[in-house]
Amino acid sequence: MSATLPPGFNDGMARSIMVVEDDPAIRMVLNAHLKDEGHVVIECPTAEQALVTLVDTQPDVILVDLRLPGIHGLDLVRSVRARSEVPIIIVSAQTDSHDVVAGMEAGADDYVTKPFVAKELMARIRRQLRRSEPRSPELPILQCGPLELRPDTGQALLNGRQLSLSRIEFDVLAELIGAGGRVLSRDELLRDVWGYGSMGDGRIVDSLIYRLRGKIEQDAANPKLLITVRGFGYRMEAGE
Repeated sequence: MSATLPPGFNDGMARSIMVVEDDPAIRMVLNAHLKDEGHVVIECPTAEQALVTLVDTQPDVILVDLRLPGIHGLDLVRSVRARSEVPIIIVSAQTDSHDVVAGMEAGADDYVTKPFVAKELMARIRRQLRRSEPRSPELPILQCGPLELRPDTGQALLNGRQLSLSRIEFDVLAELIGAGGRVLSRDELLRDVWGYGSMGDGRIVDSLIYRLRGKIEQDAANPKLLITVRGFGYRMEAGE
């Protein structure tokens, strides 16, 4: 079990991945694949240990199982998200729609079901690592009605008031605003934001859209900015 990171691990190419998983066999598999990718691995068999370890370490990505002894995985995700924007990927055998939606609403950035394909999971992690890299200072401001995104600083403003958005929420809004009113399907958003090379789980998109509406709409049940086009996907409007 690894909870102490080598000095200066964030200064080089190696990135740190925290694995919160109580099954030692799965931890061993993940450890092997992550180290093959050149990452430093922090293994935590419980959410309690993960929370203690996070006091002194700052992993670049966190993988979280849901069915953990003691503190549930969802509660760990909520706790981490309340204080950090570190990318979180849930890796769980729970495949029910309720579990996927609950995971994304808790603040996870992606949801991968077990049994997972290691190659695909490593690709998900690489995508999250790329998203967390510093933004280009040359990206233009994106505007849609009262909503303004500033990609160079990662700021989102609604009627001049700053919004608290996760990185994945910001990127989804940027894709939709950048489409200029064109409808984007769930598959397009999964490909362009999450990096799925083949058809992914549309529930991830739907739950994130639901979460976004709670932040940018006056009435999330009757959206005026982030519109559903039934049978096609989502688009942005300037509002009334």
